[in-house]
Amino acid sequence: MTTPTLDLLAPDTVWVTDGGLATQLEAMGHDLTDALWSARLLRDDPGAIVEAHLAFLRAGARVVTTASYQASYTGFAAAGIEADEATRLLLRSVELAREARDRYEAEGGGGPRRGGRAVVAASVGPYGASLADGSEYRGRYGLSVGRLRDWHARRVEVLAGSGADVLAVETIPDADEARAILDLVRGGGVPAWLSYTVEDGRTRAGQPWPEAFAVAADAPEVIAVGVNCCAPGDVLPAARTAREVTGLPVVAYPNSGEGWDAAARSWTGTAASLGDLAPSWIQAGVRLVGGCCRVGPEQIAELARVAARVRTP
Repeated sequence: MTTPTLDLLAPDTVWVTDGGLATQLEAMGHDLTDALWSARLLRDDPGAIVEAHLAFLRAGARVVTTASYQASYTGFAAAGIEADEATRLLLRSVELAREARDRYEAEGGGGPRRGGRAVVAASVGPYGASLADGSEYRGRYGLSVGRLRDWHARRVEVLAGSGADVLAVETIPDADEARAILDLVRGGGVPAWLSYTVEDGRTRAGQPWPEAFAVAADAPEVIAVGVNCCAPGDVLPAARTAREVTGLPVVAYPNSGEGWDAAARSWTGTAASLGDLAPSWIQAGVRLVGGCCRVGPEQIAELARVAARVRTP
Protein backbone atom coordinates (compact mmCIF):
# COMPACT_ATOMS: atom_id res chain seq x y z
CA MET A 1 0.00 0.00 0.00
CA THR A 2 1.16 3.55 -0.63
CA THR A 3 1.51 6.08 2.15
CA PRO A 4 -1.74 7.94 1.29
CA THR A 5 -3.73 4.71 1.51
CA LEU A 6 -2.22 3.80 4.86
CA ASP A 7 -3.51 7.14 6.14
CA LEU A 8 -7.04 6.06 5.21
CA LEU A 9 -6.83 3.45 7.95
CA ALA A 10 -6.17 5.93 10.75
CA PRO A 11 -9.14 5.64 13.15
CA ASP A 12 -9.20 9.36 14.00
CA THR A 13 -9.05 10.67 10.40
CA VAL A 14 -11.94 11.58 8.10
CA TRP A 15 -11.14 11.77 4.39
CA VAL A 16 -13.38 13.81 2.10
CA THR A 17 -13.98 12.22 -1.28
CA ASP A 18 -15.00 14.16 -4.36
CA GLY A 19 -18.53 14.64 -5.64
CA GLY A 20 -20.22 13.67 -8.88
CA LEU A 21 -17.63 13.79 -11.66
CA ALA A 22 -20.34 13.77 -14.32
CA THR A 23 -22.21 16.47 -12.40
CA GLN A 24 -19.17 18.72 -12.54
CA LEU A 25 -18.46 17.95 -16.19
CA GLU A 26 -22.05 18.82 -17.10
CA ALA A 27 -21.75 22.05 -15.09
CA MET A 28 -18.70 22.82 -17.22
CA GLY A 29 -20.89 22.51 -20.33
CA HIS A 30 -20.18 18.97 -21.52
CA ASP A 31 -22.90 16.81 -23.04
CA LEU A 32 -22.76 13.35 -21.42
CA THR A 33 -25.80 11.77 -23.05
CA ASP A 34 -23.58 9.34 -24.94
CA ALA A 35 -23.68 5.72 -23.70
CA LEU A 36 -20.07 6.07 -22.54
CA TRP A 37 -21.10 8.98 -20.29
CA SER A 38 -18.07 10.70 -18.74
CA ALA A 39 -15.76 7.96 -20.08
CA ARG A 40 -16.22 9.45 -23.57
CA LEU A 41 -14.10 12.42 -22.50
CA LEU A 42 -11.15 10.14 -21.78
CA ARG A 43 -10.80 10.07 -25.56
CA ASP A 44 -12.41 13.32 -26.67
CA ASP A 45 -11.44 15.88 -24.02
CA PRO A 46 -9.11 14.54 -21.31
CA GLY A 47 -8.25 18.06 -20.20
CA ALA A 48 -11.84 18.55 -19.07
CA ILE A 49 -11.53 15.58 -16.73
CA VAL A 50 -8.40 17.08 -15.17
CA GLU A 51 -10.22 20.37 -14.62
CA ALA A 52 -13.17 18.59 -13.00
CA HIS A 53 -10.85 16.73 -10.63
CA LEU A 54 -9.12 20.02 -9.80
CA ALA A 55 -12.44 21.67 -8.94
CA PHE A 56 -13.05 19.06 -6.25
CA LEU A 57 -9.48 19.15 -4.94
CA ARG A 58 -9.65 22.94 -4.63
CA ALA A 59 -12.94 22.53 -2.74
CA GLY A 60 -11.26 20.32 -0.14
CA ALA A 61 -11.54 16.75 -1.45
CA ARG A 62 -8.65 14.49 -0.47
CA VAL A 63 -9.79 11.58 -2.65
CA VAL A 64 -10.31 11.89 -6.42
CA THR A 65 -12.12 9.10 -8.24
CA THR A 66 -11.18 8.30 -11.82
CA ALA A 67 -13.41 8.61 -14.88
CA SER A 68 -13.45 4.83 -15.33
CA TYR A 69 -16.86 4.09 -13.79
CA GLN A 70 -18.54 3.74 -17.18
CA ALA A 71 -15.39 2.53 -18.93
CA SER A 72 -15.46 -1.13 -19.91
CA TYR A 73 -14.19 -3.28 -22.74
CA THR A 74 -17.71 -4.09 -23.92
CA GLY A 75 -18.83 -0.48 -23.68
CA PHE A 76 -15.81 0.77 -25.58
CA ALA A 77 -16.25 -1.99 -28.19
CA ALA A 78 -19.83 -0.87 -28.81
CA ALA A 79 -18.42 2.59 -29.53
CA GLY A 80 -15.94 1.15 -32.02
CA ILE A 81 -12.93 1.30 -29.68
CA GLU A 82 -10.66 -1.73 -29.87
CA ALA A 83 -9.34 -3.54 -26.82
CA ASP A 84 -5.81 -2.09 -26.88
CA GLU A 85 -7.18 1.43 -27.05
CA ALA A 86 -9.66 0.61 -24.27
CA THR A 87 -6.76 -0.46 -22.07
CA ARG A 88 -4.96 2.80 -22.84
CA LEU A 89 -8.06 4.80 -21.91
CA LEU A 90 -8.49 2.94 -18.63
CA LEU A 91 -4.89 3.71 -17.72
CA ARG A 92 -5.42 7.27 -18.93
CA SER A 93 -8.20 7.73 -16.38
CA VAL A 94 -5.70 7.18 -13.58
CA GLU A 95 -3.04 9.32 -15.25
CA LEU A 96 -5.51 12.23 -15.47
CA ALA A 97 -6.40 11.99 -11.78
CA ARG A 98 -2.72 11.92 -10.88
CA GLU A 99 -2.09 14.89 -13.17
CA ALA A 100 -4.80 16.83 -11.36
CA ARG A 101 -3.24 15.93 -8.00
CA ASP A 102 0.18 17.09 -9.20
CA ARG A 103 -1.22 20.37 -10.48
CA TYR A 104 -3.07 20.92 -7.21
CA GLU A 105 0.11 20.38 -5.24
CA ALA A 106 1.98 22.74 -7.56
CA GLU A 107 -0.62 25.37 -6.67
CA GLY A 108 0.27 24.91 -3.01
CA GLY A 109 -2.49 22.50 -2.01
CA GLY A 110 -1.94 19.10 -0.43
CA GLY A 111 1.47 17.51 -0.26
CA PRO A 112 3.37 16.36 2.81
CA ARG A 113 3.34 19.81 4.43
CA ARG A 114 -0.39 20.34 3.98
CA GLY A 115 -2.08 17.24 5.31
CA GLY A 116 -0.66 14.67 2.92
CA ARG A 117 -1.19 13.82 -0.72
CA ALA A 118 -4.63 13.30 -2.15
CA VAL A 119 -5.58 9.69 -2.83
CA VAL A 120 -6.36 8.55 -6.37
CA ALA A 121 -9.19 5.98 -6.37
CA ALA A 122 -9.68 3.94 -9.55
CA SER A 123 -13.40 3.53 -10.11
CA VAL A 124 -14.65 0.00 -10.74
CA GLY A 125 -18.29 0.45 -11.65
CA PRO A 126 -20.89 -2.32 -11.99
CA TYR A 127 -21.70 -4.42 -15.04
CA GLY A 128 -25.05 -2.66 -15.30
CA ALA A 129 -23.37 0.67 -16.03
CA SER A 130 -22.01 -0.74 -19.29
CA LEU A 131 -25.57 -1.36 -20.49
CA ALA A 132 -26.43 2.34 -20.19
CA ASP A 133 -30.03 1.49 -19.34
CA GLY A 134 -30.18 1.96 -15.58
CA SER A 135 -29.42 -1.69 -14.80
CA GLU A 136 -26.94 -0.66 -12.12
CA TYR A 137 -29.95 0.37 -10.04
CA ARG A 138 -31.60 -3.03 -10.37
CA GLY A 139 -28.87 -5.67 -10.35
CA ARG A 140 -29.93 -9.27 -10.93
CA TYR A 141 -28.65 -9.18 -14.50
CA GLY A 142 -29.24 -12.90 -15.08
CA LEU A 143 -25.50 -13.60 -14.94
CA SER A 144 -23.80 -16.00 -12.56
CA VAL A 145 -21.04 -14.90 -10.19
CA GLY A 146 -18.58 -16.68 -12.48
CA ARG A 147 -19.73 -14.81 -15.59
CA LEU A 148 -19.63 -11.51 -13.74
CA ARG A 149 -16.13 -12.32 -12.56
CA ASP A 150 -15.06 -13.03 -16.13
CA TRP A 151 -16.59 -9.79 -17.35
CA HIS A 152 -14.83 -7.68 -14.71
CA ALA A 153 -11.48 -9.53 -14.76
CA ARG A 154 -9.54 -7.63 -17.39
CA ARG A 155 -10.64 -4.18 -16.25
CA VAL A 156 -9.85 -4.94 -12.61
CA GLU A 157 -6.43 -6.27 -13.60
CA VAL A 158 -5.64 -3.13 -15.59
CA LEU A 159 -6.82 -0.72 -12.90
CA ALA A 160 -5.09 -2.68 -10.13
CA GLY A 161 -1.83 -2.29 -12.02
CA SER A 162 -2.38 1.34 -12.94
CA GLY A 163 -0.66 2.99 -10.01
CA ALA A 164 -3.88 4.13 -8.37
CA ASP A 165 -3.76 4.23 -4.58
CA VAL A 166 -6.99 2.31 -4.07
CA LEU A 167 -9.76 0.63 -6.09
CA ALA A 168 -13.20 2.16 -5.62
CA VAL A 169 -15.60 -0.76 -6.17
CA GLU A 170 -18.65 1.46 -6.29
CA THR A 171 -22.36 1.70 -7.01
CA ILE A 172 -22.66 -2.07 -6.77
CA PRO A 173 -26.35 -3.05 -6.75
CA ASP A 174 -26.01 -6.74 -6.01
CA ALA A 175 -24.08 -8.79 -3.43
CA ASP A 176 -23.41 -11.41 -6.12
CA GLU A 177 -21.57 -8.82 -8.18
CA ALA A 178 -19.64 -7.73 -5.10
CA ARG A 179 -18.54 -11.34 -4.61
CA ALA A 180 -17.41 -11.55 -8.22
CA ILE A 181 -15.28 -8.40 -8.00
CA LEU A 182 -13.81 -9.20 -4.59
CA ASP A 183 -12.79 -12.62 -5.93
CA LEU A 184 -10.61 -10.67 -8.36
CA VAL A 185 -9.34 -8.20 -5.75
CA ARG A 186 -8.58 -10.83 -3.12
CA GLY A 187 -4.90 -11.75 -2.94
CA GLY A 188 -3.82 -8.99 -5.28
CA GLY A 189 -2.38 -6.73 -2.62
CA VAL A 190 -4.18 -3.61 -3.90
CA PRO A 191 -6.45 -1.96 -1.32
CA ALA A 192 -10.09 -1.40 -2.20
CA TRP A 193 -13.32 -0.09 -0.82
CA LEU A 194 -16.70 -1.68 -1.52
CA SER A 195 -19.70 0.58 -1.85
CA TYR A 196 -23.26 -0.50 -2.62
CA THR A 197 -26.13 1.47 -4.04
CA VAL A 198 -29.05 0.80 -1.69
CA GLU A 199 -32.61 1.68 -0.81
CA ASP A 200 -34.69 1.12 2.33
CA GLY A 201 -32.50 -1.45 4.06
CA ARG A 202 -31.57 -3.52 1.02
CA THR A 203 -29.30 -3.49 -1.99
CA ARG A 204 -31.00 -2.56 -5.22
CA ALA A 205 -31.10 -6.28 -6.02
CA GLY A 206 -32.99 -6.90 -2.78
CA GLN A 207 -30.40 -8.41 -0.41
CA PRO A 208 -30.57 -7.17 3.19
CA TRP A 209 -27.68 -4.99 4.26
CA PRO A 210 -26.11 -7.42 6.77
CA GLU A 211 -25.86 -10.10 4.07
CA ALA A 212 -24.40 -7.69 1.53
CA PHE A 213 -21.80 -6.12 3.82
CA ALA A 214 -20.69 -9.53 5.08
CA VAL A 215 -19.29 -10.23 1.59
CA ALA A 216 -16.33 -7.99 2.49
CA ALA A 217 -15.58 -9.61 5.84
CA ASP A 218 -13.00 -12.10 4.53
CA ALA A 219 -11.27 -9.88 1.96
CA PRO A 220 -8.16 -8.37 3.58
CA GLU A 221 -7.73 -5.92 0.71
CA VAL A 222 -10.99 -4.16 1.62
CA ILE A 223 -10.16 -1.14 3.77
CA ALA A 224 -13.69 0.32 3.92
CA VAL A 225 -17.24 -0.69 3.12
CA GLY A 226 -20.39 1.35 2.73
CA VAL A 227 -22.82 3.04 0.33
CA ASN A 228 -22.95 5.56 -2.50
CA CYS A 229 -25.38 6.82 -5.12
CA CYS A 230 -28.24 6.50 -2.65
CA ALA A 231 -30.54 8.83 -0.76
CA PRO A 232 -28.84 10.73 2.07
CA GLY A 233 -31.37 9.26 4.49
CA ASP A 234 -30.05 5.75 3.85
CA VAL A 235 -26.51 6.58 4.92
CA LEU A 236 -26.82 6.54 8.72
CA PRO A 237 -28.58 3.17 9.11
CA ALA A 238 -26.37 1.63 6.43
CA ALA A 239 -23.22 2.94 8.10
CA ARG A 240 -24.26 1.48 11.44
CA THR A 241 -24.96 -1.88 9.84
CA ALA A 242 -21.73 -1.90 7.81
CA ARG A 243 -19.69 -1.08 10.90
CA GLU A 244 -21.43 -3.71 13.01
CA VAL A 245 -21.09 -6.46 10.40
CA THR A 246 -17.51 -5.85 9.26
CA GLY A 247 -15.78 -3.71 11.90
CA LEU A 248 -14.25 -1.75 9.02
CA PRO A 249 -14.20 2.01 8.44
CA VAL A 250 -17.26 3.13 6.49
CA VAL A 251 -17.36 4.96 3.16
CA ALA A 252 -20.43 7.04 2.28
CA TYR A 253 -21.05 9.35 -0.65
CA PRO A 254 -24.77 9.69 -1.38
CA ASN A 255 -26.60 11.65 -4.03
CA SER A 256 -27.82 15.16 -3.33
CA GLY A 257 -31.27 14.02 -2.23
CA GLU A 258 -32.96 15.01 -5.47
CA GLY A 259 -34.73 12.33 -7.50
CA TRP A 260 -34.32 11.42 -11.16
CA ASP A 261 -37.48 11.44 -13.28
CA ALA A 262 -36.60 9.03 -16.08
CA ALA A 263 -39.66 9.92 -18.16
CA ALA A 264 -38.98 13.65 -18.04
CA ARG A 265 -35.21 13.13 -17.96
CA SER A 266 -34.82 15.70 -15.22
CA TRP A 267 -34.05 15.96 -11.52
CA THR A 268 -36.85 16.74 -9.10
CA GLY A 269 -37.17 17.61 -5.44
CA THR A 270 -34.86 19.49 -3.11
CA ALA A 271 -31.24 18.76 -2.30
CA ALA A 272 -30.41 17.82 1.28
CA SER A 273 -27.70 19.54 3.30
CA LEU A 274 -25.00 16.86 3.43
CA GLY A 275 -23.02 19.07 5.76
CA ASP A 276 -25.83 18.98 8.33
CA LEU A 277 -26.07 15.19 8.13
CA ALA A 278 -22.38 14.36 8.04
CA PRO A 279 -21.62 14.69 11.79
CA SER A 280 -23.98 11.82 12.60
CA TRP A 281 -22.42 9.75 9.83
CA ILE A 282 -18.94 10.33 11.20
CA GLN A 283 -20.10 9.36 14.69
CA ALA A 284 -21.42 6.10 13.17
CA GLY A 285 -18.02 5.20 11.73
CA VAL A 286 -17.86 6.95 8.36
CA ARG A 287 -14.23 7.78 7.58
CA LEU A 288 -14.56 8.53 3.86
CA VAL A 289 -17.36 10.97 3.14
CA GLY A 290 -18.37 12.78 -0.02
CA GLY A 291 -21.07 12.97 -2.65
CA CYS A 292 -22.27 11.32 -5.83
CA CYS A 293 -24.91 12.47 -8.35
CA ARG A 294 -25.79 16.17 -8.22
CA VAL A 295 -23.11 16.90 -5.61
CA GLY A 296 -20.69 19.56 -6.81
CA PRO A 297 -17.65 21.37 -5.38
CA GLU A 298 -19.71 23.69 -3.16
CA GLN A 299 -21.21 20.76 -1.25
CA ILE A 300 -17.80 19.09 -1.03
CA ALA A 301 -16.35 22.30 0.42
CA GLU A 302 -19.03 22.21 3.12
CA LEU A 303 -18.26 18.56 3.90
CA ALA A 304 -14.57 19.44 4.16
CA ARG A 305 -15.37 22.14 6.71
CA VAL A 306 -17.49 19.69 8.71
CA ALA A 307 -14.86 16.95 8.57
CA ALA A 308 -12.26 19.35 9.88
CA ARG A 309 -14.23 20.20 13.00
CA VAL A 310 -16.13 17.03 13.93
CA ARG A 311 -14.31 14.72 16.34
CA THR A 312 -14.38 11.02 15.62
CA PRO A 313 -15.60 8.71 18.41
